[in-house]
Order: sequence, then C-alpha cells, then structure tokens
Amino acid sequence: QVQLVESGGGLVQAGGSLRLSCAASRRTLRSRNAMGWFRQTPVKEREFVAAIRWNGGRTLYAEAVKARFTISRDNAKNTVFLQMDSLKPEDTAVYYCAAGEFGNTYRDYDSWGQGTQVTVST
Repeated sequence: QVQLVESGGGLVQAGGSLRLSCAASRRTLRSRNAMGWFRQTPVKEREFVAAIRWNGGRTLYAEAVKARFTISRDNAKNTVFLQMDSLKPEDTAVYYCAAGEFGNTYRDYDSWGQGTQVTVST
C-alpha cells in the first residue's frame, strides 16, 4: 500500500523555523526516484516547493524558497525532511509530501501524503 506520512507542521512567528518530515513506506519508493514537497492554500493552486533524488541527492527548489528552505533525506529511514527557516506569512499553506519522478510539477508525482498545516503569523 502506498503510504506517505507527513509531520512537523504548526504555528510559528515570522522569521522562525519549522522542520517537516515525510516517512515513506518501502513500497511507495519502489520505482520512484524522488520525493518532493508542494504547498497549497485555499486561493492558490498546489505549487512546487522542493524536490530531492533518492540516489545522489540532487535537489531542486522553487525561487520563492531558495536560500530559506532545505530539503534532505535519510535513505536508511525512507524519510525526507524540509527545513524551513526565515519563514514568512506567505509561506502559510498546507504542505504535501509526494513521491514520483524528479521534477517540479505535480504531474511528476503520483503518490501523495495527507498534508500538514503550516501557519506563519506576523
């Protein structure tokens, strides 16, 4: 069964940090070479945040989060992390973890977690 479980969301003040985690089942990772993070608000479509290849660790970031967010992985634990620093109110969204092919569009990914809320207050 495909399974991605996110954790680590919450409420933080602007300028603060949060670390999201996404644990994937071994079956989820079979034939999928990358993990990504996306985010969505009620008034915006789901948008790409960051991605990482399982092998080699190549990363990709949206311009809006470059130099503030860092994606990393723990292959032994099948877990991907998103370290979010210098958070801004516009980072407020539901963050989704996804597994699929390395890329920056939602079409590259075919397995999705349930989402975790991140709220950044002023």
